[in-house]
Amino acid sequence: MGALSLVKPNMHLVDVETRKMMFHIPTSSLFELEGLSRELIELFADQDSVTAGMIRDRFQGRYAADDVMETIEELKSLKVLSDGGVVQINHEPQAVKQFPLTTIVLNTNTGCNLSCTYCYKEDLTTPSQGNKMSYETAIKSIEMLLEESPDQRQYNVVFFGGEPLTNMPLIRDVVAYCEQRFAELESEVSFTMTTNATMLTEDLVEWFNAHRFGLTISMDGPKAMHDKNRITVGGQGTYDVVKQKVAMLLERYDSRPVGCRVTLTHGITDVEAIFDHLHHDLGFAEVGFGPVTSGDISAFNLNAEEMQAVFAGMKRLGREYLKAALEHKNFGFGNMHQLMTDLHEGNKKQLPCGAGVALLAVDTKGGINLCHRFTGSELPTFGDVDEGINKPQLAAFVEQRLDRSDTGCETCRIRNICSGGCYHESYAKYGDASTPSYHYCDLLRDWVDFGVDVYTRIMLENPAFFDTYVSPRRNSR
Repeated sequence: MGALSLVKPNMHLVDVETRKMMFHIPTSSLFELEGLSRELIELFADQDSVTAGMIRDRFQGRYAADDVMETIEELKSLKVLSDGGVVQINHEPQAVKQFPLTTIVLNTNTGCNLSCTYCYKEDLTTPSQGNKMSYETAIKSIEMLLEESPDQRQYNVVFFGGEPLTNMPLIRDVVAYCEQRFAELESEVSFTMTTNATMLTEDLVEWFNAHRFGLTISMDGPKAMHDKNRITVGGQGTYDVVKQKVAMLLERYDSRPVGCRVTLTHGITDVEAIFDHLHHDLGFAEVGFGPVTSGDISAFNLNAEEMQAVFAGMKRLGREYLKAALEHKNFGFGNMHQLMTDLHEGNKKQLPCGAGVALLAVDTKGGINLCHRFTGSELPTFGDVDEGINKPQLAAFVEQRLDRSDTGCETCRIRNICSGGCYHESYAKYGDASTPSYHYCDLLRDWVDFGVDVYTRIMLENPAFFDTYVSPRRNSR
């Protein structure tokens, strides 16, 4: 055995009280280092390499030689230790030839009955001036989904806008078509929608319930916070009407849990107060936060100090999540729940999300976009539903993001969880959707370290929590 070296880009050590945990970066998995394995890793604390003689001096008479060699081989198989050979820490850049779509986002219209001041939608208009997607375009989108991925057993159709409820006739017709079409193929189809809730009626809620829609409501917290930005075209706050509609919805809706999406902007950082109101007072099953860090209207972007305050608040919520989990209760903090899911499933993402590969968005004119956030932007579309996906163009984009060489992601410890961050965040910040979102890397690394700590404590004290609340989550959303 030659000299051993530590492959630092493939591991990260996290102390959980007296326990030493190794976050295995290639698999996004956690291992507890105890006894022999812990001492082996600690040998490298002040050494670039460790020789066979150093190992013999350290362990002779304390551990059997076979056990030492077995542990070394295990760590080598994990690519944590190397005996001189080149250890690959990232996949080789690969050619993208297939687009296994499972989700299609239909931007039903450009019109919205609200005029939220921070809205990122570049094609947004009022309902009277909006462009509505035609039934023909919607059906072509569905058929494109099936043509690209004919053998999937489960598909998802997402309705977005503008405000999708301003084009309900289309939604009803598309659902009817999909339920018949996918049944013929013996495949399952689910429907999801994000709405501002202002146009919900009892009849609509019953219809959505009957078709088991996954509903997410856009709401920004208590009245003063919500009304700051989420206003009508006439400039009036919308909290009172949204609260009334949400109460009606949550009383009647039982097919799937209803979640809430919060947009955090400059001056609004009290995530604990927001969560408490939306989850405990109003009754949303899950609340998730989306901090605005980049955009054309810089006045809405959270500054560095505010971002630190947001993440500090999220960690305090995370501790409440931990407390509830140890009591075998589900605490509806969406951001924490997603991180627990990533760690529990050992997610090792090569890309930040499914956009461009498993998911595409179609705008009202039939143009194919990376996701709903890009409709109306200056980023070129990747074909249209008449001609199909421009696969060479889309493949080139995805391949560029897959290649981590010469980027800050190449050796980052959260590279397989973050994977460079949101395409649209990068596009808004740097004008280039393929550039990683460097502006909040340190905060994300700290957030993942915190998540590792929480995950470890739950696994040690109440592992059944994951079987009850985390593993089934994917099927409920």
